[in-house]
Amino acid sequence: MAALKALKEENGSNKSSISKYIESEYGDLPAGHSQLLSDNLNRMKESGDLVFWKNNYIKSDQAPPRRGRGRPPKPKGPLPPSATAPQLSPARPRGRPPKDPNASPKPTKPKVASSTGRPRGRPRKMAKPSGGLGRSAEVAAVAAAPSGRPRGRPPKVKAASAEVSVET
Repeated sequence: MAALKALKEENGSNKSSISKYIESEYGDLPAGHSQLLSDNLNRMKESGDLVFWKNNYIKSDQAPPRRGRGRPPKPKGPLPPSATAPQLSPARPRGRPPKDPNASPKPTKPKVASSTGRPRGRPRKMAKPSGGLGRSAEVAAVAAAPSGRPRGRPPKVKAASAEVSVET
């Protein structure tokens, strides 16, 4: 603290200038002087006696006010007198307002039938006709008669039965 007071630098003093001042005042210094100086400056910085700003140590009462990162906020000017005095009604509560129990109910509209006369939506599934639509009886008989093969993909042939058929 004595070195900072004696140096009287406007922006504070860095570690090397503090070390040079101590060396000029007290002469011969121990071998671990730089480490001791660093430890003492860090301890004083953590306790709040010193402020480390732009690589310089400053007494905490002389330090400029610290500003956070990013753009500074806009300065707030004086508010107009109408905004300071709450002359308006209180703020509305959030959400949907409750229904008025005294209000008359809305008249219900009569349902209008569609112009086509058919019901809305997908039509119901019809049962399969038994006689067939426009197909001749011969084609129907051929389609209904099973052929020699079953429907679908044939089952996979096993390897043992395949070897037997190859040998014969």
